[in-house]
Amino acid sequence: MGNFLAGKVIAVTGAGRGIGRAAALAAAREGARVVVNDYGVATDGTAPSSEVAEAVVKEIEAAGGEAVAVADDISTMAGGQRVVDTAVGAYGRLDGVVCVAGILRERMLFNMTEEEWDPVIATHLKGTFTVFRAAAAVMRRQRSGTLIGFTSGNHQGSVSQANYSAAKGGIISLVRSAALGLHKYGVTANAVAPVARTRMSANVPMELAGMGSAEDVAALVVYLLSDRAAGEGITGQVYSVAGAKIAVWAQPCELRSAYASGGWTPETIAEFLPGAVGVDPMPMLSRLSEMEEAARSGARPNAQ
Repeated sequence: MGNFLAGKVIAVTGAGRGIGRAAALAAAREGARVVVNDYGVATDGTAPSSEVAEAVVKEIEAAGGEAVAVADDISTMAGGQRVVDTAVGAYGRLDGVVCVAGILRERMLFNMTEEEWDPVIATHLKGTFTVFRAAAAVMRRQRSGTLIGFTSGNHQGSVSQANYSAAKGGIISLVRSAALGLHKYGVTANAVAPVARTRMSANVPMELAGMGSAEDVAALVVYLLSDRAAGEGITGQVYSVAGAKIAVWAQPCELRSAYASGGWTPETIAEFLPGAVGVDPMPMLSRLSEMEEAARSGARPNAQ
């Protein structure tokens, strides 16, 4: 047992398997008391089971730690509140939340149904919001705490996961909004974009460069939850961790601009936009042919 998070109370959603489980176990090893949340569903969000969260609690307790299970669905307001209420009820405070819970329902955009769109947005994006909202109220009173959302490199866009990509892009904006809105209360918010082989990434049609383990991601999560990260003023950031590599993503900013003294018309835009303003190249666009060929052959092209 370490002491990186000694005395802290940490809640982790999606903690029954994969990265969430690794984060919960790592937090417990570093001295945190952990609320283990998992609805216990399959990767598509079906067949819930409370046994998944309870199994991780038993692992933590067997190693000498303290934990409690919450099997609620965090895509509901009541579920998100329940995670936070359980932490405060069991341990008297809440120092960090880590929102890992997610599902996949893959489909090309032109074939995607409402039933494939809504649950993915609800689990990833709304599920992060419900927990962040409830936790923020507690942390505001404490004047301390850390919110961690999970995004993905797919926030850049995806060929067949528009629902997932939209949710992950939304989480980044939610994290940045939380960082701005809660800064004066001493609360930090950051996002993690993992590159690790899990059951959710098992069918990605490419070999992700620098593929790491769930434990690599958990180490970054533990650091971001710690007083050392808070002391460095780390907030509003997006970090990716891919095996041996940790990287920070750029903040949104304008690249180039042009001005028209008499206002814009379609004609003046056609004159100025291609040359003076131009485009920002889309990295994934250049990979499409390679990805399509891999999908046909069953191979996995290397993705940066």
